[in-house]
Amino acid sequence: MSGSGFASNPAVKQYLKMAEVHGVDQLACLKQAGIDSILLEDNSGRVPIAALEQLLGLIIPISKDPFFGLHTAHHVQHSSYSVLGYISMNCANLGEVLTQMPLYEKIVGAMGSSSRIVSTDATCLRFDCHFADPLVRRHVTENVLASWDRFSRTYLHLMGYPLRIYFEHSAPDEDALLDIYRNTFHCDVYFDQEYSGTWIRNADLSIPIEQANEQLLQTLLEHASEELRQLDEGRSLGEKVKNMLRLMISEKLPSKERLAEELGMSSRTLQRKLNEEGAHYQEILDELRLEMAIQFFSHKELSLDEIARKLGYLETRSFYRGFKQWTGKTVGAYRKETLPGP
Repeated sequence: MSGSGFASNPAVKQYLKMAEVHGVDQLACLKQAGIDSILLEDNSGRVPIAALEQLLGLIIPISKDPFFGLHTAHHVQHSSYSVLGYISMNCANLGEVLTQMPLYEKIVGAMGSSSRIVSTDATCLRFDCHFADPLVRRHVTENVLASWDRFSRTYLHLMGYPLRIYFEHSAPDEDALLDIYRNTFHCDVYFDQEYSGTWIRNADLSIPIEQANEQLLQTLLEHASEELRQLDEGRSLGEKVKNMLRLMISEKLPSKERLAEELGMSSRTLQRKLNEEGAHYQEILDELRLEMAIQFFSHKELSLDEIARKLGYLETRSFYRGFKQWTGKTVGAYRKETLPGP
């Protein structure tokens, strides 16, 4: 069973619409999974991830649809991604969409996390599903990749197709069934890969999104940041600090005073409350920088100097020194050993 976290109601409804198509008794499945159907009527509501995994574990076998995840993508709407969908529609291009998505995808839910891998000719939007049930994991991964593709063509009006699709899971036993994947993605689909993701031509990342509105985008980003803060309610102060740093560090490393102000307290109170949790500001910052550095390493177009700046360092050598302390390896050696290829 998956861990903590929630999924937005619009994301859950996408699967319920597909269940309805197959005549699945949704109310019975919702009850068995411990989900109140009345609460789903509020699009701002959320469902625990563990309950969603249990729900899909019930619905998918009953549907008898071997492509339940792929077919569910037909029901994707801009509202399926909550405010993230509207953010995507107002980005300047697909490249900007891929930059914003990992930052705000938690608003949609904790079903998985995305990251970028860059090669010479293409960029992969990688998806790591957080569900443990193999059946659910497969269908959710297929749904996410198919939904990304359908959303970009339907709502971003980007008419190109992916360059290639990667899936961690194995291909269907019958070769004839592979046509379902080809007809969905209109490109080569590879199975038993190291990770799942959609490969997009680098040239396509700069194609303008027609309805993009920079002013509206900034308003949406502010709204999304506030939603993330609300999602952090109930979390430890250390987690809140880490998530806020993640949002702010790309602009400029915020001072402890500014961070405390954003959290509605003084810097002295912030330090005292962190101490009470057994947490320390510098340790949280170092942990975040390591996580983000490893993510940035997958972007082959980024130099180490650029990565250091994105992590809030004024001098690259400070990044080198810190990374060696955290991992016991130099930045160059670590990146060379772990950087996956296309």
